Amino acid sequence: VLGQVGVIILDDERRRNALSAQMANGIVAALEGLRAEGVRAVVLRAAAGLHVWSAGQDIDELPGGGRGPLTYNDPLEQLLRAIRTFPAPVIAMVRGSVWGGAFDLVLSCDVLIADETATFAITPANLGLPYNTTGLLHFLGRLPMNLTKELFFTATPIDAQKAKEWLVLNHLVGSPELESVTLDLAATIASKSPLAIAVIKEQLRVLADFQPI
Repeated sequence: VLGQVGVIILDDERRRNALSAQMANGIVAALEGLRAEGVRAVVLRAAAGLHVWSAGQDIDELPGGGRGPLTYNDPLEQLLRAIRTFPAPVIAMVRGSVWGGAFDLVLSCDVLIADETATFAITPANLGLPYNTTGLLHFLGRLPMNLTKELFFTATPIDAQKAKEWLVLNHLVGSPELESVTLDLAATIASKSPLAIAVIKEQLRVLADFQPI
């Protein structure tokens, strides 16, 4: 915790920060701890020096038979809900590649800041899997329909500049400034009324979740 800002660090280089059940549950537990401490903003980041922010859902835990991985009780789905319903803003600080369910994860954060090394890809078409409607809504909440289709149909990564042009990113900054810019923004948010922000975040979540497609 840095003042009133909580920091959660993904640090499993061997598994490229794959979002296993253990990893997802660990992040949820960290969020619960930070909620109890009353933090006013949270930064979600990978450990320094990693080239992969997260490889997405652990492929060893994907279901067989062509079934979609994100059922309601799936640990990753529970993590996405925990971030979206967390009372304080969650900022994703991204350096490196973001794959599959990790793309859904960063889109579920309230603010996304990245450096020029960041890339983003959503890859169920490579794995022969569908994707759940809730997850698709997360993408449609940030991207037009045609860009969402391109991402899902091609499974091709987009670089940081294209992510900025497509408004996936709030800010694209140079690598040396990434941490300071992110923490400065988090500190600014933490200096505002936590009650007002919590209520507005929940209002926006409800509006986004129930928007017509």
